[in-house]
Amino acid sequence: MPFSFRLTHTDGGARRDVITTQHGDVDTPVFMPVGTQGVVKAMTSRDLEEVGARVILGNTYHLLLRPGPDLIARRGGLHRFISWPHPILTDSGGYQVFSLASRRSVDESGVTFRSHLDGSAHLLSPERAVDIQAHLGSDIAMVLDECPALPAALADLDRSLELTARWARRCRDRFGQLSLGTGDAHVPAPINPGQAQFGIVQGGTDRSLRAKSAALTTAIGFEGYALGGLSVGESPHTMYQVVEDTTPLLPVDRPRYLMGVGTPHDLVEAVARGIDMFDCVLPTRNARNGQLFTTHGVLNIKNARFAEDDAPLDEGCACYTCRTFSRAYLRHLYLANEVTASMLHTLHNLRFYLDTMEAIRNAISFGTFQSFRQEIRRVFPLRSLTS
Repeated sequence: MPFSFRLTHTDGGARRDVITTQHGDVDTPVFMPVGTQGVVKAMTSRDLEEVGARVILGNTYHLLLRPGPDLIARRGGLHRFISWPHPILTDSGGYQVFSLASRRSVDESGVTFRSHLDGSAHLLSPERAVDIQAHLGSDIAMVLDECPALPAALADLDRSLELTARWARRCRDRFGQLSLGTGDAHVPAPINPGQAQFGIVQGGTDRSLRAKSAALTTAIGFEGYALGGLSVGESPHTMYQVVEDTTPLLPVDRPRYLMGVGTPHDLVEAVARGIDMFDCVLPTRNARNGQLFTTHGVLNIKNARFAEDDAPLDEGCACYTCRTFSRAYLRHLYLANEVTASMLHTLHNLRFYLDTMEAIRNAISFGTFQSFRQEIRRVFPLRSLTS
C-alpha cells in the first residue's frame, strides 16, 4: 500500500490527518514512543498495543552497530524482528553520530565515526543511511542531516544547512534508485516497497536560515518534512517561534514532524502551530526516574507523602498500572530499585501521552482545541517540567 496523507479537520492552525502506510493508518497529531534499539525501554509489543501506540521509532545508529542491518534484513525486516505489526519510523542516525563529538569527523562524503561500543570505525554517508533503512524496512525513513551544536555562529549554521540540503538531495536520489531496483548489487530491494522518505529542515533559531533550509528541502520533494535541531537548549518560547515561522513554509498536503519534542505543554503549542508528529524520550526516561504524568500534573513517586497512599497513581487513567496498584506500592518498587517499577511507570506515562494525543485529535474534530490547549497549559506550566 503506497504512503499517503489526508487532512480531515482543522481548528485554527491545528490539524487532524490520516497517514496511510504499508503497515496501517496513523491518526495525527501523533506521539511516537522511541524504540532506540528495537525496543521501547521496559515495554513489550503487547504493552505498547495496550497503551494505544500505533507507530514507534527505531534508531538507525544503534541498530547499525548492534545487531546490524544485514542481520535484521535476513530476519525479514525490523517489523518482523521485533514483532511489531504497526508503522515504524527510523531516524537516519545523524543526531546520535553528531552527539559523539570527539569520536567523529564530517566532510562532504558523510560522517566518519567510531562506535561507542567497541571503537570500530564507520562511515555514514547519505547513501548508506538510505541503504540501512531499506534493510530495516521501516515505513518512514529520515534523510541524513547535520545537527550543529547550539549556540552557533550564523555562518556556521548556514554552512551546515547547505550541507544538509546537499545530503538530502543525495538521499533522495539513492531512495529513487532503490525504489526502481537500480541500486548497488549488495543492496537488496527494499523490504518495504511502500517506504516513504522525509526531509529535515535545519537552520538553528534564525528565521531567515530556517526559511532558506525549508526552501532548499521542499524543492527536492519528499513525502513529509521534519523540523530538526530544536529542543537542544533553547527556551521553549524560542522553539515555539521557530515552529510558528517555519511550518507555513512547508507543504500543507504533507506531514510535519517536530523531532525530539516534548512535554505536554510543548505538544499542544506545536499542534497549535501546525505540527502533526512528535517523538521524545521524556515520558519513558522520566518514568524510569520516578516522574509521572497525571491529569493533575507531574507527580514524583519517590516523595515521602506517597508512602501510605492507597490511591491509584491517577484516578482518571485506565491503564493497567492505575487499575491495579497503589501509589504506596509503586513508591516501594521504585525505592527498592525493582525493574517492575520502570515497567509500570513507563506503561502509565505512555498511556498518558497517547491519551493526551487522542484528546487533542478529538478536540480538533469538535472545534474545542483552544480550550483543551489552555487546560494543558494550566496543568503543565513550563516551570513544572524537565526535558
